[in-house]
Amino acid sequence: MLRIHFDDADLARTTLAAAPDPLSEIAASLHRLQSRRGRWAFAGWYRTARQQLREKGLERVLRSVLLPMYPRAAYFPDFLTPAEAGGDLDAGLESILATPPQQVLDEMAILDRTVGAPAWAGQLAGPAARKEFAGMLRAYYGAVIAPYEEQAQARIEAERAARARGLLDGGVDGMLAGLGPMLRWRPPVLEVVYPKQVEDRDLYLNGRGLTLVPSYFNWGEPVAFADPELPPVLRYSLLHEPSSPDTPHGADAFDAPLTSLLGRARAVALRAASTGATTGEIARAAGVSASSASRHATVLRDAGLITTIRIGPTVLHTLTPAGASLLRAATQRTSG
Repeated sequence: MLRIHFDDADLARTTLAAAPDPLSEIAASLHRLQSRRGRWAFAGWYRTARQQLREKGLERVLRSVLLPMYPRAAYFPDFLTPAEAGGDLDAGLESILATPPQQVLDEMAILDRTVGAPAWAGQLAGPAARKEFAGMLRAYYGAVIAPYEEQAQARIEAERAARARGLLDGGVDGMLAGLGPMLRWRPPVLEVVYPKQVEDRDLYLNGRGLTLVPSYFNWGEPVAFADPELPPVLRYSLLHEPSSPDTPHGADAFDAPLTSLLGRARAVALRAASTGATTGEIARAAGVSASSASRHATVLRDAGLITTIRIGPTVLHTLTPAGASLLRAATQRTSG
């Protein structure tokens, strides 16, 4: 278990990322390729990813370079997911290229002691090898993650809306208390469930605050830097629902009763509204244009299932009690 210790200054400086972190999503997706855990939630992506990697000639790179560098184990090098990336792929790759050679060597030594590093790993301390490696990461990202950017962003925006509601209702305590089953808020400590093979440790924020980064491809245990001196970042899994194997972009089989009743786009819109969603967020989640999303929202509003409020230049759609009852009934019927 990782225990993250907060003081009052840390609570004031705790933030939630506004977008997926590309390099963290690369790492998490590579872990998905190495495990059957959570495969049901990524079935469509897994099949499409394997096909794209074959078609783009990246299978050898995957086997010989990427998977050995990102083992699904107790450790992989911190410099591969730099905090400085700020949700930008180019910035993240530049941070990897700028990593001091000694840090690369030190972290490769930890990797070697933990699970065994590939024989060529030490070459990444040199700029030429690291530049080639960054090119491989860019190619991998373009093949298997970029096609899911909008879907991941929509899920993260929904997560931010849910955490914002917790913040409004209960302050930072309320936000931290709703982070999910792998994260337990016991003031002033956030307990993070880690794999059993990882030793318990304590992380004292000491006024630095914590950046929470929801991850689309992470599954199960959250991920933090091994080095306590690095900026405190915690990447945690979004809650996923089953996806149909025939819909690689993730239309929910979970919503089958709603889809039969409302049609797919309106079922997605209703579920998006459960955590608060703008018209643009509904459009991205349903894969339709903004004008179509607006029409679907109007139909749901006229039926008494959602309500709409204007906040500055944007509108926010949320469930009415009738909409919440319908969604809850469909969920219970499917899961039961």
